[in-house]
Parts: sequence; structure tokens; C-alpha cells
Amino acid sequence: MARLYLIRHGKPAAAWGGDDDDPGLDETGQAQARAARDWLLALPPAERPTKVVSSPLRRCRETAEPTAQALGVTLEIDERVGEIPTPVALAAAERGPWLRKSFAGTWAEIEGDLDYDAWRHSITASLAARGNTAVFSHYVATNAVVSQLTGDPAVVVFRPDHASITVLETDGTDLVLVAKGREATTGVL
Repeated sequence: MARLYLIRHGKPAAAWGGDDDDPGLDETGQAQARAARDWLLALPPAERPTKVVSSPLRRCRETAEPTAQALGVTLEIDERVGEIPTPVALAAAERGPWLRKSFAGTWAEIEGDLDYDAWRHSITASLAARGNTAVFSHYVATNAVVSQLTGDPAVVVFRPDHASITVLETDGTDLVLVAKGREATTGVL
């Protein structure tokens, strides 16, 4: 079985719902990115990632870059591990309330123009097909994977902290949760 590491991005320079919809990392986030890299590099060679994948958003790319550089690999961008898509008709100012309402429910209850249950299945399927890989993603995407693997229909099944590393295993078809990453002591904000 190959090991996958699903890493939430480091602490961004701006909170979601702010003016910058694609913030990079602040100083704490940069330190968290280096700590994630160091943790991954300390793994036994057979478990160490050989590929690094990131959401297209800047906070994920900046969290992934130290690991990709240390491993000497090209950072692969994969939209499938990106942020939860916002409904098309939703104004930017409405994203925060929409997310808060979505977080309180199940995948089937999320309002929008997308099948969000199918969205979470597509993330999990994209991960199952990978070998030893470090995947840098987001709070909701990580919850999408963990909720599917545990059979819990809730959108939020745990609160992965910034740079939290969730460990998964795959045989190329099936994906198994080995360990949830470190949980945050505060909310998403």
C-alpha cells in the first residue's frame, strides 16, 4: 500500500471572506510549511512522498513548495484538491454565510448548483489513484475525504489545523484513513 499525506495549507496572510480571495502565507504559515516538509522528510524512505501535489490556490502552493524543493520534484497543480466550489450565482460577500451554513449540515444538504456529494467523491477518487504523494489542500477538501472514508455524511467531521497532516493509504483503487491530522483548537477563521 502506498502512503498519501493530505496536508492542509499553512496559516494564510488573510482569513477567508476577506478582501484577498487568494492570500499567500503569513510568517507563521511559512514556518508551518517548513515544519510539514521536515516531518515528511523524516519519514522512512519507503513511506516518504515521491510526488508533491497542490491545490491551485496560493496558500497551498506556498505550503507545498518547501517539500517539492527538498524532494527535488516539480510541484503538480491539481484543481480536484482545490477549495469547495462556490455556487455561481453567489456574490463574494455571501460566501462566508454560505460556508457557515454548509459546515453545519451534510454533503447532500449543501445548497448550490453543484452535486457536492459527487465533488467529495471525485477528490477521494483522485487521491486513491496516486502513489506515495504529499497533497496540499484545504479544510473542506480534507473533510470531504475523511467524511467519505469514515462514512459520516457531515460536512465537518474534524477540524484540521493549519499544516495538519492526515495520513492515508491506497492500493491504487481503494483509499483508507490511517490517521487524522492534528486538530485546531479554534474555528476555521
